[in-house]
Amino acid sequence: MELLMAIVIGILFTCAVYLMLSKSLLRIIIGTAVLSHGAHLLILTVSSLKKGAPPLLGQHAESYVDPLPQALILTAIVISFGVTAFFLVLAYRAYQELGTDNMDQLRGNEGND
Repeated sequence: MELLMAIVIGILFTCAVYLMLSKSLLRIIIGTAVLSHGAHLLILTVSSLKKGAPPLLGQHAESYVDPLPQALILTAIVISFGVTAFFLVLAYRAYQELGTDNMDQLRGNEGND
């Protein structure tokens, strides 16, 4: 199971880096969102995947799952949602003012490729 998750995480990181290296502002925002999802899966995988064990049954439990990584991921999802929403509003406002989402044109370079 961990091998499958490692492959999925690698694919997510690869796609995120590819999207973040593009010139379109919207692709960069999507790339950051995909990167954050890959990081969430990485935290979940590193905390060891266990099946069928509930979190913290009590002191006499034979097996349980640590709920701390799940709480960290939930907090990170809320924060990444807020940051993504801010990026989208910022990109929309920049598009309204400048009429483009090309990063070279936003920097002031002509971008004659």
